[in-house]
Amino acid sequence: MTTQDGHPLRWKAMPFIALAVSLIIMDATVVNVAIPSMIRDLALSASDAEWVNSIYSLVFAALLITVGRLGDLSGRRRLLLIGVIVFGVASVLASMATSGSMLIGARFLQGLGGAMVLPSTLSTVNALFFGKERGIAFAIWGSTIGGMAAVGPVVGGWLTTVSTWRWAFLINIPITLIVIFGIIKFVPETRDPDAKKGADYAGVVLSIFGLGLIVFGLIEGIRFGWWRTQEALTVLGLSWTGSISPVPVAFFVGLVAMIIFVITERSRSASDKPVLLDLSLLKIRSFRFGSIAALVVSLGEFGMLFALPLFVQGALGYSALRSGVLILSLAIGTFLISGATPQLTQKIGGRAVVRIGLAFEVVAIFGLGMTIKSDMAGWLVAIWLFIYGLGVGMATAQLTSVILADVPVAQSGQASGLQSTFRQMGSAIGVALLGSLLVTNLGSKVIKNLAGIPGLDTATQSEVAKIVRGSAGSAIPQLDQLPGGAVLRHAGELAMTSAAQFTTLIAAAVICIGLLATLALPANTVTKE
Repeated sequence: MTTQDGHPLRWKAMPFIALAVSLIIMDATVVNVAIPSMIRDLALSASDAEWVNSIYSLVFAALLITVGRLGDLSGRRRLLLIGVIVFGVASVLASMATSGSMLIGARFLQGLGGAMVLPSTLSTVNALFFGKERGIAFAIWGSTIGGMAAVGPVVGGWLTTVSTWRWAFLINIPITLIVIFGIIKFVPETRDPDAKKGADYAGVVLSIFGLGLIVFGLIEGIRFGWWRTQEALTVLGLSWTGSISPVPVAFFVGLVAMIIFVITERSRSASDKPVLLDLSLLKIRSFRFGSIAALVVSLGEFGMLFALPLFVQGALGYSALRSGVLILSLAIGTFLISGATPQLTQKIGGRAVVRIGLAFEVVAIFGLGMTIKSDMAGWLVAIWLFIYGLGVGMATAQLTSVILADVPVAQSGQASGLQSTFRQMGSAIGVALLGSLLVTNLGSKVIKNLAGIPGLDTATQSEVAKIVRGSAGSAIPQLDQLPGGAVLRHAGELAMTSAAQFTTLIAAAVICIGLLATLALPANTVTKE
């Protein structure tokens, strides 16, 4: 029974809610460093390897709005429990995979489970906590997301090094069992008591179809080509053979579907019919501008986190495990500041905390960009990442709190799904945009550097440039194995350093724009009694 002070089980439920979030966030990054081992063990093609990563994010982002509303209607605790079970079963299947198609199918199911877990945890927190405690709960939830995103590469690198990539999935099983126990025992059921009966099937189909195609285009633009086809798209034995890339087609069809979705939702709402998404949520100023800020910030954050490991491994020559340990300094900063964030929020307000956090992020990423060198010391990278982690620990949690501050509790499921979709879209745009800038810049710089090497023939220049660009710089350390490899590797490292510096500074500028977007946030977004 919920009172003005919150549900009596709220603090017993919170550790299991945070643990559920840690599962899906860590698994989004833990697989990255295990991919090379999967390729060797399962004889994955380049296309298979790409889809092992992409399918999780694609399904995850496409379903967030739908499952968020489903939680409001059928019960958020129920959705959370189902999501965790699906995620756990999918983890078992992934660990048992004997082929690329089986692994991709398991990752699809993980994305489905993850899409159920994220909005249901966020909306449950929003429904269980009130007043000052809500800020503390959101700090825990947000810090878990920021910290576990950095912990994932460490866990994946360690497990792959000491054992097998299969443990990157098997480690989920005991955590899943603990979370299931905690949900059943301590998490109370909440739902929207005023929801209209009936289903919005058109909204479900249009939102999944539209978001899925848009996210596909963002994720796969670098691979298949933003306009002209660079690589054939093959799905279920069918190949895209046109000269026009499938990416702009996916963008166009996805955008049309989302426009029809908005028109449909407005029409159904005007007719007093059940809707998947109440568009009146966007009339709430804190929700509207907070979601825009979240999208822009996620764009810069995830774009930077995509480029940084490539620089560390390609230019500095770090192993996957050592890179993960380096990035762990980000998580340390996030977890350290999380304890002080609620008290700071009560003193100066959630909006101010968000701005300070984003300012930390801008300073850290700009500082990293300005000090990037091909012989950069690891401790200096760690310092910048620690400062960046402090910013993430402050901004991520409180930005979520600010976004949902004025949203009616009954609508928190669909609001959580929508704001999570904004974040996922931002991260996909960030990886696509900054990843494309990195690869394009890397390609032009390495060609220029190779052209300056005396006696290097054109064919070798072309071959090396193709290797470097095609691997996004990760193959630079292997250039040592070619004739005259030391010189070639040095040229690649300088190109990677220049490209990473440019991309990192762009990321800093993007997050600065996100900081400016918070100027539109209303002042009264500290707590909700």
